[in-house]
Amino acid sequence: MSVLSAPHFHDEAKAFEYLESVIWADGVTCPHCGVVGGRVYDLSGVRGSKSAKNPEGAIRHGLKKCGECRKQFTVKVGTVFEHARMPLYKMLQAVHLIVSSKKGISAHQLSRVLEVQYKSAWFLAHRIREAMRSGDLAPFGGNGGIVEVDETFIGKLKGVEKKRAFHHKMKVLALVDRETGKARTMVIDDVKAETLMPIVLENVARETRIMTDEHSGYRSMKDHFISHGTTSHGKGQYVDLADRTIHSNTVEGYFSIFKRGMKGVYQHCGEQHLHRYLAEFEFRYNNRAALGVNDRQRAAEGLKGIVGKRLTYG
Repeated sequence: MSVLSAPHFHDEAKAFEYLESVIWADGVTCPHCGVVGGRVYDLSGVRGSKSAKNPEGAIRHGLKKCGECRKQFTVKVGTVFEHARMPLYKMLQAVHLIVSSKKGISAHQLSRVLEVQYKSAWFLAHRIREAMRSGDLAPFGGNGGIVEVDETFIGKLKGVEKKRAFHHKMKVLALVDRETGKARTMVIDDVKAETLMPIVLENVARETRIMTDEHSGYRSMKDHFISHGTTSHGKGQYVDLADRTIHSNTVEGYFSIFKRGMKGVYQHCGEQHLHRYLAEFEFRYNNRAALGVNDRQRAAEGLKGIVGKRLTYG
């Protein structure tokens, strides 16, 4: 037996039951009127409209009817899976494959494994990445904790002339809270102090020790936080020997996973999609085995994020 032998990965009715147990853990919620735990009628098994390919009509799995607003719905309504043509059990397989692959899984690989068209696999992967976006705004650090800050460059900006430095590349900023082991990433326009400082100030508590490299954009950090430790990577210094807590190796390690995935698995990413790839790597990092989260728990956590989000192919 393997993980993918579970019934909800092969049976459509079981797939709906599993998703309902994750999304409606506190009671069935009508996506139309918002009533939780109200009167709900189970219409599972009724047949939908007939067609030439299916003269008896397709069986409607997981179909419900709200006793308050009288509208029909399934657990997919109001989520990133709404109007998806692919069977739900295949989408659950995709979720598990993406959340359990440390450096990601390409749309071409998903296409072959799920036996669907490449475009369908590509769009499904982006739906799942959208579900992974947490939107958490709680500040990192606090109480004298340590937060590491660093930026990296990847890919190429469309229409920008390639140069020797990083100006033609896409820029990413990452924060890692050493106490909680959580990361937060975002796409930035440039690495100037006037761009970096407002972001850091908004996402890090003032009573925090900040760790960075020698980049000039972080120079004024000491004026806003308890302390600011730096190491000079240009001189080959990665840990301060006088105080070994001063380093940014944790966030560098996060970037190493991100870059291996982006270069080795995905290979190309358009600027308009970068924030979703960041959400994918951030989600897996924040729900990793080192924090006590296994693959099954990570998949369930990822599914909780599908509610209230929509993504269209266009």
